[in-house]
Amino acid sequence: MGEAVMFPLTFDHHESNSIIPENMNGNDDSWFEEVIDDDLKWSFALNSVLHKVISEYQDIVLLDTKHFGKALVIDGKMQSAESDEFIYHECLIHPPLLSHPNPKAVFIMGGGEGSTAREALKHKSIEKVVMCDIDQEVVAFCREHLTANKEAFCNKKLDLVINDAKNELEERKEKFDIIVGDLADPVEGGPCYQLYTKSFYQEILKPKLNPNGIFVTQAGPAGVFTHQEVFSSIYNTIKQVFKYVVAYTAHVPSFADEWGWVMASDAPFCIEEGEIDKKIRETIKGELLYLDGASFCSLTVLNKMVSSTLKSETHVYTEDNARFIHGQGVGKK
Repeated sequence: MGEAVMFPLTFDHHESNSIIPENMNGNDDSWFEEVIDDDLKWSFALNSVLHKVISEYQDIVLLDTKHFGKALVIDGKMQSAESDEFIYHECLIHPPLLSHPNPKAVFIMGGGEGSTAREALKHKSIEKVVMCDIDQEVVAFCREHLTANKEAFCNKKLDLVINDAKNELEERKEKFDIIVGDLADPVEGGPCYQLYTKSFYQEILKPKLNPNGIFVTQAGPAGVFTHQEVFSSIYNTIKQVFKYVVAYTAHVPSFADEWGWVMASDAPFCIEEGEIDKKIRETIKGELLYLDGASFCSLTVLNKMVSSTLKSETHVYTEDNARFIHGQGVGKK
């Protein structure tokens, strides 16, 4: 056997440009490499590059990978893969909606690919979903290429807005039962890190929640070696603003790590297996692939190392004192 050839489709934002092979086909030994850290990479064999663009805000690529299907990559970081995105999106959306007594109005910050809206619209009580993404490029090519979400994009309950989520929340007069942070990870120079700060949560987001309203956000990698990058800090920041805060994690194969979410409210959560299963049967159209009552309860049980870090974390996100995961946004190239 000869040595395998690996084409370096690399998104290391210490370099000025990402390297993307042209005219690919299924016979090419072409790979995408995500730089996890200075001495760690995660590689995907590719069939093709479906779309690539540097928008005003982000470096965006849609890949067709051999193992995970279509994959959305933003600023060099895997955002979503066709084969396992249901894990991330079910964990993001259904815990807060199932914890709320009667959710009707949802505001999604980010979520341009449409999967988060798709999951929210499965709930029978939902009357309106506002999806606010800053990047028209992301929304446009996800609408074109991600067929699983076409029905969600066409749903009359969906209000799609292209705007900065901070500005949109400030300008809107109505309040919401659920606010969702489906934002890109906080990377230096990226468009999103200010939406993880205490001032944003306290002064802009929380006042837009109805009584008993729930906020949930993706909170970055939460593995044994990665949970201190941003997960513990996001959790501690949210604790400064809300009375009740729940952190939970799940393994997402295409992310090559455990992933974290945080949900919060000023009303207490009732996370009980039988009650969650009952609400899934009664309030959700169709089947969930990943979550049920038992699995959600288990996600909230964190290992000793992560749990200890969350208890002892002191860092609070501010505009002048943020934490970032490895990588840099368009603004820092």
